[in-house]
Formats: sequence, structure tokens, C-alpha cells
Amino acid sequence: MKLPLAFTIDLIAVLGFAIVGRNSHAESVNVVGVTLTAWPFLVGTVVGTVLALLWHRLRPSLRSAAPAGLTAGIVVWACTVVGGIALRLASGDTAETPFIVVATISLAVLLLGWRLGYRLIRQARHAATG
Repeated sequence: MKLPLAFTIDLIAVLGFAIVGRNSHAESVNVVGVTLTAWPFLVGTVVGTVLALLWHRLRPSLRSAAPAGLTAGIVVWACTVVGGIALRLASGDTAETPFIVVATISLAVLLLGWRLGYRLIRQARHAATG
């Protein structure tokens, strides 16, 4: 899978996280509200994607460092969570422990889950043709 598609899926996942979070707290789910909630995590996703891409370029033999690989996913996930929480706090917003736990788990399911599904589908296709 090419970088633009993997990056787009990650951004959609983070936006989905923000939408579901706002909706579960009965906050408005409009463009401004979602943007205010999502921006710190989106910035973290961009940073994670750049780091994963650099890692892949330095170690091209690591297939798991490719954009849809689990290693890249872990880098993107960690940067999304840590960067998102740090930017929330730096901008004067809150990040209580329950929020950090929910964000960490939810973003892991979203950012790593699609990669795991993609990997399993590729393996099944390879086994069927191999």
C-alpha cells in the first residue's frame, strides 16, 4: 500500500475518533468542533507518518516499516497519542487520566487495527495464490 492511502486512512481514523468522542459527550459534531478536538492528534499523526517514512527509507529491508506495516503503525500511533495529548495540554485544554487511557486504546484499535486487517487479507490472498 502506498503512503498517500495509508496516511489518508490514518487521518480518517483520527477524525472518526474525534467525532465519536464529541458525540459521546453530547458535544456538537460540526466542522469547527471536530477540528478543535482533532487538530492535536492530527498533528501527531503527521509527525508519526514522517518519522515512520524516514525509518522506512533508512531501513528499506523492514517491510513492517512500510506505511501499512505494523511497525509504521506503532510509530504513528505513539506519535498521535503522545503528540495529541501534549498539544492538548500546551494549548490549555485538559487531558485527564481516563481520557488518556481511552484515547490510547481507541487510537490503537483504529491505527493498528486497519493495518492488522490489511496484513491478514494480504496473507490470505498470498496463501490462496501461492
